[in-house]
Amino acid sequence: MIKYTMTSHIIKEHKFTYRNCFINFAFLLLLQSIISYQGFAQTTNTVVKQDVAFNSEGTNIAGTLYTSKNAYASVVIVHGSGQETRMTEFAELLAINGINILTYDKRGVGKSEGIYAGPEVGTNNVDSLNINLLAKDAAAALKKIKQYNNTTPIGLLGFSQAGWIMPIAAMNNPLVEFMVLFSCPTITSLEQLRFQFYTNGDTNFWINHTEEDARYHIKNDSDRYQFISTDPKVALKNIKAPALWLFGGKDIQIPVKLCIEQINTLKSEGKPFEYTLFSNLGHNTGFADDKTPVQVAIKWIKEKTKKIKNPY
Repeated sequence: MIKYTMTSHIIKEHKFTYRNCFINFAFLLLLQSIISYQGFAQTTNTVVKQDVAFNSEGTNIAGTLYTSKNAYASVVIVHGSGQETRMTEFAELLAINGINILTYDKRGVGKSEGIYAGPEVGTNNVDSLNINLLAKDAAAALKKIKQYNNTTPIGLLGFSQAGWIMPIAAMNNPLVEFMVLFSCPTITSLEQLRFQFYTNGDTNFWINHTEEDARYHIKNDSDRYQFISTDPKVALKNIKAPALWLFGGKDIQIPVKLCIEQINTLKSEGKPFEYTLFSNLGHNTGFADDKTPVQVAIKWIKEKTKKIKNPY
């Protein structure tokens, strides 16, 4: 966790001048508490942290911006499913590695306005109307981070459910120059639910079932919910930006081998898509004890953004 402290830079930024003045310790503490309370930027040697807000479809979304010294890329973090607030620890990790980050509270959660769509697994949460609304939130966040830094390539990074949200936000959006997707589906939302209901949380699922068996149920099981399904491949076919998927071989939320096949099909059609498979990991590749997936993502972002000539 980064610890943020007061510096002379912050004091100067807010037009306080204390040259040749004696300031006692109590006054410094008071000043620091005032600045923190008012939400001004705080800084370390490499990262500036600042609370921000932006509007999406008439709703105010609250977030935090992390600006990294000598940044080589900027990223908007997109949530997985659930009532997720801003992902501060993950954002800090990326920021100290040279990536500007905007992370925000999902609409209707934390300090963001709006209505959170639930239940966690069901029609409201994965209905195409909600997926498209969350994609508009991500697109609005992209515009916000661009306001703060026009010199680095901008991308999206997300988890799980973000696999449906990010392609929609990126489609025909010139701001998106790369994407990183942790454990994100390329199948439809209805297919994902069929697989999830079939695995039923069984961590030993892949010990007792075959890929053929899983695919049979993905294709043929009846749907517990009726809603308009989202197929991310529709948007992915219209995206030119490079993308990296990071999968866990023991995932029981999405059928990884099927998703990889679909990525390979898109690659054969000329899409600049890649994936990395971690055979011993499950669904939460971004938050596993093994930090290799995150390290791979950071390295990939650095390599890809070197090749991007930023148009701004």
